[in-house]
Amino acid sequence: MRALRIRRLLVGGAVIFGAVGYPPQASAQDEPLARFTHQSLRWKPCADRDLDGAGAQCAEVTVPLDYDHPDGRTLTVAISRIPADPARRRGILLSNPGGPGGQGLKMMVGIRAGLSEEVRDRYDLIGMDPRGIGRSDRVTCALPLPTMIFSAGFDLLGYARDTALAGALAASCVAPDPERARRITTRNTARDMDVIRSAFGEPDLNYFGTSYGTYLGAVYTQMFPEHSGRMVFDSAIDPRRYGPGMFADMGPVNEAALDDWAGWAARHDGEYHFGATAFEVRAFVERLIRQAAAHPLVGAGYLVDEHTLPPMLLTLLPNPRLNPDLARVVRMIADGLDGLPFDMDRLKSRITAAAPLDTPAMAAILCGDKAAPRDPAWYYRNVEAARASQPVFGAMANNITACAFWPDPVEAPTEVGNAVPALILQADRDTRTAYPEGVALHRDLTGSRLITLADTRIHGTFRVGLSACVIDAVNTYLAEGILPATDTTCTSDPNYAPG
Repeated sequence: MRALRIRRLLVGGAVIFGAVGYPPQASAQDEPLARFTHQSLRWKPCADRDLDGAGAQCAEVTVPLDYDHPDGRTLTVAISRIPADPARRRGILLSNPGGPGGQGLKMMVGIRAGLSEEVRDRYDLIGMDPRGIGRSDRVTCALPLPTMIFSAGFDLLGYARDTALAGALAASCVAPDPERARRITTRNTARDMDVIRSAFGEPDLNYFGTSYGTYLGAVYTQMFPEHSGRMVFDSAIDPRRYGPGMFADMGPVNEAALDDWAGWAARHDGEYHFGATAFEVRAFVERLIRQAAAHPLVGAGYLVDEHTLPPMLLTLLPNPRLNPDLARVVRMIADGLDGLPFDMDRLKSRITAAAPLDTPAMAAILCGDKAAPRDPAWYYRNVEAARASQPVFGAMANNITACAFWPDPVEAPTEVGNAVPALILQADRDTRTAYPEGVALHRDLTGSRLITLADTRIHGTFRVGLSACVIDAVNTYLAEGILPATDTTCTSDPNYAPG
C-alpha cells in the first residue's frame, strides 16, 4: 500500500486537508491547472441533519468553468466526506446518484449502509453535487418546469404543444448565461472529479456510480484511465445509446413494469379498486390518461394531463417497494378526476420525492453532451410508430425534448472503449436503464465483470436486503480489489418486494 503522509491544520475553526509527498507541488507556470489540483480543502459542518448525523464534513472545490481557459471564470463544486479510519485508509470513494441532475452530496449516507466495515474503514466516502446542481454553482432556467420529459399526448396538436415547450425551455436555460449553460457537461464533470482526486493527493479515484452516474464513471475511465481505481457501475447506460436512444429504450421495459405492477394491484383490488385482473388494471390506467386529457387537474404549480401523467407513473415503477406508493398516486388522481377532494401538494410531494432531479442541470448535461436530432418530424414518426406496442410510455420515451433546440455541444461526446477494470451491476428488468445497456457497457469495458440480478424489477441493485450476492461482490471488490472470476448471476431476496 502506498504510504501517504497527511496533514491536518486547524485554521480559524476550519480543517484544511492536504497531502505532503504526493502529488509534487507545482507552480502555475509548470501546470495550467495547478491552482485547482493543489488547492487545500477547507472542511466544515455540512449544516444538514443527515450528513452531520453521519459524521460528514463538507467543502467546496474550485474548478474552471472552461478547462480550455483555466484562467477564466470558475465554479464551485460542493462535496462531502465521511472519513475513513486513519490507520486503515487507502483512498477516497467518490459517488454519483445519476439523473443527470441528481444531487449527490448525501448519496454516501445511504450507500454506506450496504458497505462492509472494512470498506467503510478504508475509504473516505465522498458525496458530490456535480457542477450546475444543488449546493454547487447552479445552472438556472427562466422557465420553471418540474421536468424536461413529457409525453406527446394523443394527436399532432398535443405534439406541437410539447415541441413549443421544449424550444422555450432550451431558450430559457441557455439565454441567461450561454457560457455557463453550455459547459455543464459530463466531460467537464469528469475533469472536476479528477481535480477532486488531485486535491485529496490521491493517485487513483475509486468510484460508485448509479444510472447516469455509470456513464459519468465510464467517461472518466476513458479520459483518465491512469487514475481510474476500483470502479463500480450500478444500473449502467450504453454510451452509444446515451441521449434519445436511452429514452427510447425505456418505453418497452416500462410497459412490462406496468404490467407487473398491474398484477400486484389486481391482488389488492379490495383496497384500491382498479380491477381484479392485471388486464383490468392496465385498462383503468389507460382510461385515466384519456380522462386527464379531457379534464386536466391543475394546482400548486402542477398539472396532471396526458403529457404529465405517464412520466409520473414512470417515476414510481423502478422499485417494487414503491408499488403501494404508485397505487396511492393513481387512486388520488382517479378521485380528483371524479370530482372528489384532491390534494395537489400531496401528490406533488410523492412524485418529487421519488425523482428529485434538477431540471435545468438535466437539460444542460443531456443536451450539452451530445447533439440530438433537430427535425421535429423525426420524433413524431417515432412516437407514432411506438403507440401500438407502448400505449402508455411510447409517446413519452420517443418525444421531443429541449435537446432538439440546444446549441451544438462545445466538444464531441466520449467514445468509451478501454480495459479499465470495473464491476457492472444490472437488473434484467431495470425500468430506467434497460438490461442490454449494461451488457453493452460491459462489452465496451473489456476489463469489466457483469453481475446480473435476475428476475427483478429494480433500478439500483446495491440495496440492503435486496441481494446478498450483489452486496458481497461489491464489498469484496472495494475491499480487496478482486473482481469475480467470471460474469455472475445473482438472485434477489423473495421477501424484498411486497406481496
